[in-house]
Amino acid sequence: MDELRQIELDVVEGERRLADLEARLVELKRLNEDTTKVQAEFDVMLKDQLDREQNRQRLLSLLHPNGRAIADDSQRTA
Repeated sequence: MDELRQIELDVVEGERRLADLEARLVELKRLNEDTTKVQAEFDVMLKDQLDREQNRQRLLSLLHPNGRAIADDSQRTA
C-alpha cells in the first residue's frame, strides 16, 4: 500500500513537472528561441511519466484484480 501511495505522489508530481516544461516550450516557441534542450528534457520526462503510470496501473491491478469487471458492472447499472 505504501508503494502505491508513493507512486501516486510521483505521478502527480510528474504531471506538474511536465506541465511546467510544456509551458516553457510554448514560451520558447513564442519567442522563436531554440527548444532543442527543453524538448529533449520533455521527451525523457514524458517517457518516465508513462512508466510511472504503467507501474501505478500494475499495482492497482494487483490490489484489485477484478476492478475492471466491477467498473464495467457499475456502468451497466447506472
